[in-house]
Amino acid sequence: MSGRRLRVGVIGLGIGRMHIEGWRQHPQVEVVAIADADPVRLAEVGEQFGIPGRHTSAEAMLAAESLDVVSVCTPNKFHKELTLAALAAGCHVLCEKPMAMNADEGREMLAAAERAGRRLMINFSYRFSAQSRALKAQVDGGVFGEFYFGRSVWHRRRGMPGFGGWFGTKALAGGGPLIDLGVHRLDLALWLMGYPKPTWVMGATYDPIARELADKAGKTFDVEDLATAFIRFENGATLALEASWAANIAEAELMETRLLGTRAGLLQRNLDEGYTFDAHIFTELNGAPFDLHLHQAATPAPSAMHDYADAILHDRPHPAPGEEGLIVMELLDAIYESARTGAPVQL
Repeated sequence: MSGRRLRVGVIGLGIGRMHIEGWRQHPQVEVVAIADADPVRLAEVGEQFGIPGRHTSAEAMLAAESLDVVSVCTPNKFHKELTLAALAAGCHVLCEKPMAMNADEGREMLAAAERAGRRLMINFSYRFSAQSRALKAQVDGGVFGEFYFGRSVWHRRRGMPGFGGWFGTKALAGGGPLIDLGVHRLDLALWLMGYPKPTWVMGATYDPIARELADKAGKTFDVEDLATAFIRFENGATLALEASWAANIAEAELMETRLLGTRAGLLQRNLDEGYTFDAHIFTELNGAPFDLHLHQAATPAPSAMHDYADAILHDRPHPAPGEEGLIVMELLDAIYESARTGAPVQL
């Protein structure tokens, strides 16, 4: 495989810039084309990374370029249609989270990937840190036994992205902090737990803080500003999930995933209300409580894009497959439906 190179195109140059950086980590990957409706941003990013193929639409990029892989980094509303177009053009796809607007769209995307004989990966980026990988290695090594309860949280005191823009517009985003932030903490917890099969969900959503701010500012906002859920799995385990853009808490930003197992428990949380993380394992050794502190890795972990490229080049299973993205979408749908009806939803 040493002589083969993957030609990559990136659609959407907001979070797409991070995809470009991630792809460039792999020596056998070349980002050869980008697409964005904003010509100024297109030129700026093209110059920054020296990318020759620059297009103001995804359709133009797919028609003009010979690509192996496409990153879809647009507002959620366009994930399905652009993934289908890229698959039809013979490309593997790395789609930003959430997979789609709902599970029905996710099923269409998976079916299209199967028909095309191409791969579909979802960018659940929080599982790709060195720390998360180290925790997963301990899980796989049997340190924790069987997980039976967890709580995964991402709260912001006041942190609505692009207030008045597409993030707060249901027709473009599909939801609020649950589908924006909660999706990360949900995937991380499920991944560490081994993606157990969910059986039912109880959820609730709220919007008192953001709705009032939007009304005063004359901004569009028709999604939740806080969501909670309780998920039960077929093996009897349960998981509590919380996500907010606006909550009256002490921290500006609070991220925490705690899982309790029969042999040990784990905690991963952010430090100093920012985006660096701490991780601990709580267990018992020789009859005494013992805490283990997982230190930061000396070198960063490879990006999700690096891992995806490696899987394609060496013909092995890729991480964060579309099937896991679909499970997350089914849970998000169920949480929103339960919040709407006030009743549990069976899966």
